[in-house]
Amino acid sequence: MALRWCLVVLLSCLLAPPSAPAAPTGAAPPRLMLASRYDAGIDVSAYWVSEKLDGVRGRWDGRALWTRGGHRIDAPDWFVAGWPREPMDGELWIGCGRFEEVSGTVRARAAGDAAWRRVRFMVFDLPGHGGRFGQRVLRMRTLLGERGIAWLQPVAQERFADADALQAHLQAVVAAGGEGLMLHHRDARYRAGRSDALLKLKPFEDAEARVVGHTAGKGKYAGMVGALVVERADGLRFRLGSGLSDAQRAAPPAIGSHVTYRYNGLTANGVPRFARFLRVRDELPPPDPE
Repeated sequence: MALRWCLVVLLSCLLAPPSAPAAPTGAAPPRLMLASRYDAGIDVSAYWVSEKLDGVRGRWDGRALWTRGGHRIDAPDWFVAGWPREPMDGELWIGCGRFEEVSGTVRARAAGDAAWRRVRFMVFDLPGHGGRFGQRVLRMRTLLGERGIAWLQPVAQERFADADALQAHLQAVVAAGGEGLMLHHRDARYRAGRSDALLKLKPFEDAEARVVGHTAGKGKYAGMVGALVVERADGLRFRLGSGLSDAQRAAPPAIGSHVTYRYNGLTANGVPRFARFLRVRDELPPPDPE
């Protein structure tokens, strides 16, 4: 049993997730508008609402695609052919529950046409447009609609009269496998950094932590990993056992890697409540712009 556990730990190091491609010299993370958390009491009717897509955020600068961390995405020439010179902010997306597929495609240096044929770039903003968000919504529809490129689409934006209608829509999106909703104030202009005019609404919260250890499994998980020991940026350590598949327990995320976990609020001591593993985080977001 001890030998089997040693093999599990060895495999976790050998099978560490591939790192993101190195950023070109001098490349800096794009300055993005970042969402704040939704709080009850806002005037819902003043916001455009879209589904929060479970994909890889991308910035089109008019010539190339970049990740949030500043790494150039090696998309095929045909994929970006005919795209506007206007900068676009969006999500590289395949479908609900298919994050691992799109993440693998984006991170690969030459994923191949077959992989990229599944991907769409879902545009949710125009960073270079100086108008209010309501004006940018109309511009996105016109700009992308006139090109007729199937894998280049504006994210659907809707309006709701009140919080009850918004919550009903959230429940429908989650029931269909979605993550949640994004709310963007109709009068907001694009500003880099964390914004109170852009909100995310989900039935749970998520965050990142670094793997600092593994615990041995018991019972049916004997010889495998029972839980990941993770550490938040503030130094708090806790365990993530729930959410790991049998394959991940046999070859767990390597020590030193980062993972995303879901949780439902915090305990009185600040520990994430009902924390559960979601996925390996291949690229950490850069610090919020000043």
